[in-house]
Amino acid sequence: MMAARRQDDTEAEMLDVELEDLPAELRWREWMNRIEAVIFASSIPVERDALSLVVGKGANIDLLIEDIQADLKAKPYEIVPVAGGWMFRTRPHYATAIRTVADIGDQAHNFSEEEMAVLCAVAYHQPIDRAGLADIFGKEINRDLLSRLRYKNLIGNGPKSPRPGAPHTFVTTETFLATFDLHSLRDLPDIADDTVTM
Repeated sequence: MMAARRQDDTEAEMLDVELEDLPAELRWREWMNRIEAVIFASSIPVERDALSLVVGKGANIDLLIEDIQADLKAKPYEIVPVAGGWMFRTRPHYATAIRTVADIGDQAHNFSEEEMAVLCAVAYHQPIDRAGLADIFGKEINRDLLSRLRYKNLIGNGPKSPRPGAPHTFVTTETFLATFDLHSLRDLPDIADDTVTM
């Protein structure tokens, strides 16, 4: 009896992605709403594969996103490509208004000058080990500083370094991309000088 009830619940929860009983225009609108709801509910970038689970086979994710973006043109927020997926973001125009009312920013992403310098060095020179960072800054980089960046999930382990002892290297993460509104590392700003000071 209990197994039959669980099976009924599972069947009731199955999502009708094709929506064949709806006219084409209403079907498209429902797919847009589903994508918007999924992106809105997520705190991390939502990738194309995940979005394809809530729409029919004939749906074009890029066109659906474009239509959602058009609907949001007059809103103070938008859907933007970040780290290989999409996220909701407040439009930059409203940043001052938001800061005026409250500190809504995540305190975990307030960086010291040292943290930001090391994070930039990792971003532009990855994969890089501690010795490589010491070469850039002219001094050893504190393990606690690197641990803080790892705790914030902004850097992670990369491949082993070819240096003697094969130390592990550091690379940036998807959280790094999302934090700085980057779709990929190719979106990093160009720097005239490849050295970073601290």
